[in-house]
Amino acid sequence: MAIISSKSSSQPKPSAAPTAESPKSAGAVGQPPDDASSQQQPSASPSPIQPQNASEPPSASTKLLEADAQGDEKERQEERLRPQRLADYIGQKSLKEVLGIAIQAAQGRGEPLDHLLLYGPPGLGKTTMSLILAAEMGVSCKITSAPALERPRDIVGLLVNLQAGDVLFIDEIHRLPRVTEEILYPAMEDFRIDVTIGKGQSARTRSVGLQRFTLVGATTKVGALTSPLRDRFGLIQRLRFYELDELTAIILRTAEILSTKVTQDGAEEIGRRARGTPRIANRLLKRVRDFVQVKKLGEINQAIAAEALELFNVDPVGLDWTDRRMLTMMIENFGGGPVGLDTLAAATGEDAQTIEEVYEPYLLQIGYLQRTPRGRIAAPAAWQHLGYDAPDSQLSLLNS
Repeated sequence: MAIISSKSSSQPKPSAAPTAESPKSAGAVGQPPDDASSQQQPSASPSPIQPQNASEPPSASTKLLEADAQGDEKERQEERLRPQRLADYIGQKSLKEVLGIAIQAAQGRGEPLDHLLLYGPPGLGKTTMSLILAAEMGVSCKITSAPALERPRDIVGLLVNLQAGDVLFIDEIHRLPRVTEEILYPAMEDFRIDVTIGKGQSARTRSVGLQRFTLVGATTKVGALTSPLRDRFGLIQRLRFYELDELTAIILRTAEILSTKVTQDGAEEIGRRARGTPRIANRLLKRVRDFVQVKKLGEINQAIAAEALELFNVDPVGLDWTDRRMLTMMIENFGGGPVGLDTLAAATGEDAQTIEEVYEPYLLQIGYLQRTPRGRIAAPAAWQHLGYDAPDSQLSLLNS
């Protein structure tokens, strides 16, 4: 914007310079009309000052206001990407049915929803679902994460400020500190917290009542939750990966919000490479949108989407460069496996935990990788996808 304003405001400068020098030029040439115009210059003296003020760059406060306005607009656009009602939520049909019954029952009794635990891989809509639940119940939703609740007073402050029926969403709830988790036990069951006042022999415990609320916990590792915490949730639901038709519908909806033209086959091509995850689908759509905008290619169709995603190293089944490199190294260096996790990490230069938690889940899901007691094995489907012929020994290992 600064470049545009400088170009537009640079036009008055040439007119201002001749105006200031017009008395000298008129006297030299001796033309009466110019002398007459030069006599009017004192009355128009503020005009040279005005173009100079107009040509000044925007102040810091102006730039800050413009940046805030752009940030607010982007934030509003991102919020619109999240569905606001359960009926607008695409996918997770069985989960929507269960939650729809729970919402209607709670509204019929005039009570808040029971505590809900959502688990599953990241990017499937756990946070969005908590916001939808709050909207359906007509209450507010407070969002936080477990690592942010390090001290007891952090969770106490949140609980005390909750209004009747409010939804408290805690992301990555399996990472709650032990002390914070124990404070949640009476809060979830009896809607009270026990506060210790004083120290030593004068210390006493006081119970503080809380408004009835709904705790929605989200986790990618449900097995990492302690049994006392997990058993206090009335509803425990898993979010599954999305099918291609569901991802296509999500991409078409997102494209409409982003004012991006995309065809049905273009949306399917993006959805096919999105690993069954809406968050990845929306991210890939934005990258293809950037590609089309720069190349000036018009609407996004299947060919353009494939070309753009190949540029970003996302192949037709959603594998990125690291996925293919790991499988290729297993095939070329270790004959397809079995190979140990630490050996694979050392060979690829990746952290063992990163391989296990980031790359392996999707490869296991699509059948390109197998975990055996002897180590990891590249499945025949991975050999075929990467252009290799799987040996008979590989097939015998998988069948043993």
